[in-house]
Amino acid sequence: MCGILGAVWPHGSTLNAPQFENAIKALRFRGPDDSGLERIECEASSVALGHTRLSIIDLSSAGHQPMSSADGRHVIVFNGEIYNYLELRKELLALGHVFSSNSDTEVLLAAWRQWGRECLPRLLGMFAFVVLDRVSSTLTCVRDAFGIKPFFYTREDGRFLFASEIPAIKALKQEAAELDWQRAYDYLVHGDYDSGSRTFLHGVFHLLPGHLLEVGLTDGVVSEPVRWWSPSIQERTDISFDQAAELVREGFLKSIRLHLRSDVPLGAALSGGIDSSAVVCAMRVVEPDLPINTFSYIAQGSSVSEEVWVDRVNGHVKAIPHKVVVNARELAADLDEMIRVQGEPFGSTSIYAQYRVFRLAREHGVTVTLDGQGADEMLAGYNGYPGQRIRSLIEKGAVGEAWHFLNEWAKWPGRSRLAGAKRAVAEMTQGHLYDALRRLNGMHDLPSWINDGVLAERGIIRRYPRQCSASNEIGRRVSAELALSLTQRGLPALLRHGDRNSMRFSVESRVPFLALDMVELLLSLPESYLVSPTGETKSVFRAAMRGVVPDAILDRRDKIGFATPEQEWLLSMADMVRSWLREDLGLPFFNQSEVLKAFDQIVSGKRAFSWQVWRWINFSRWYASFFA
Repeated sequence: MCGILGAVWPHGSTLNAPQFENAIKALRFRGPDDSGLERIECEASSVALGHTRLSIIDLSSAGHQPMSSADGRHVIVFNGEIYNYLELRKELLALGHVFSSNSDTEVLLAAWRQWGRECLPRLLGMFAFVVLDRVSSTLTCVRDAFGIKPFFYTREDGRFLFASEIPAIKALKQEAAELDWQRAYDYLVHGDYDSGSRTFLHGVFHLLPGHLLEVGLTDGVVSEPVRWWSPSIQERTDISFDQAAELVREGFLKSIRLHLRSDVPLGAALSGGIDSSAVVCAMRVVEPDLPINTFSYIAQGSSVSEEVWVDRVNGHVKAIPHKVVVNARELAADLDEMIRVQGEPFGSTSIYAQYRVFRLAREHGVTVTLDGQGADEMLAGYNGYPGQRIRSLIEKGAVGEAWHFLNEWAKWPGRSRLAGAKRAVAEMTQGHLYDALRRLNGMHDLPSWINDGVLAERGIIRRYPRQCSASNEIGRRVSAELALSLTQRGLPALLRHGDRNSMRFSVESRVPFLALDMVELLLSLPESYLVSPTGETKSVFRAAMRGVVPDAILDRRDKIGFATPEQEWLLSMADMVRSWLREDLGLPFFNQSEVLKAFDQIVSGKRAFSWQVWRWINFSRWYASFFA
């Protein structure tokens, strides 16, 4: 687990040493164990490749990066882990490759030399890497299928710059960084972020999950990103529910086994829900004698606490538990640092709870943790995507089944027939009618604290940035939504939170649910295997985990999500929040006097509390710090 950065610039242009030193410094916490920077002169361009290393596999200097092939043709910088590197290494040895280290980086480089981009679907892991090829005069940039590891890039006056973190990009840029107003509007008004290639910095982009791009070192041309992996939702009709459960069980245990490969101490983040509990229990199944350290955030107040479930899992596997309880005072003390670490604004204070969990892991000497992230987007978790499921059934002509599903789905805690019906209507509504329904539901595109005129002058799109699946497969609306959530809307933001929070404390966070073969299997299953006719989410996974996870966990109907008492925290800090919101940002579209007025109404109880409060705080503190 590491940080990478680099640049390509034409001869006659310059990038100076202090810029690279500052960029490396910005990535130091991602890789405190080692760093390297290499400048390579090509026919028409200069290339610099930089790396900071967190040593996880092969702790020796043989894993140093940038790493070159024996013949000098290829040079790689790599951030991530390839968990099946031993299996790939054995295959590559049989093909004549020779290895001088035990690192997964050297295996990845050999795989690229052997198979080129065709090696990518073979990789079980998380990765963002760049390979320079001296013979073809190309620089190829690659990001893993789900975007577990970050990759930012920009083009500036003939230069191509890339890095694992936005602050490192900022350090490499010659020109001053500017705010992307569209992203700012989308976030402040609609809470949308990390849903596409644009970042909060104008002209700086994410390389999207499952994509790669090439830079020509002769002509300086940067290709458009191309997709090397796309999720398929074509339904299998040759598999029973029980057969599917067995395949899911086998695949999950295999993934856990491979994700436990490490030369440093490891543990698990445990929330008490099905996903993280399955990870911890599966660790015990595949490694009966492994000391398991778990790290949990415990919310104060019975309405949001999962402690009783955390304790059940720890007792079941005889884990060594570590818990952290967080209060508003601690949030206030750590807030600016957490916002700096995240690099861009984000969704809620639940990210702080995660931040503290990774700090706790580091304090107890654990460098690698396993996490349940991604399961909801693979298994139709959360509330079970009722709108999409009802639409699927209606498209198949099963109107009676759709009505039955709605009634059964509504019997679960926190659900209602009205809520399910609303989601079904929203799913089957498009365009201006959809926008009108949002307004009727109290969601407005132009609140009082947004100055519309200046946004219009800048060509900002002032409406909800809705993303819809392009799939036209009849009766596969849940699967299509899951495919979208895995790669565009939803999971990318959650993976960003986990990556930045873990890396802040030089901890590698692994996500064993996100294995390509597992995802492809689950997206191919009949939707009723994921969301049962009775409204049970993750149905096939619950069945697969019988005998691995205690039944009491699998049969839960009251999972509340990873929650913090956000309203209590933020309102208890009202005076401090007001001081933050008063700091003049000088942004003509953001009416801060109206923001303060709205906040005071919330404090006095004249307006309902919403996540909007956090977005005002987060954006204001991030902007004041980043553009200081």
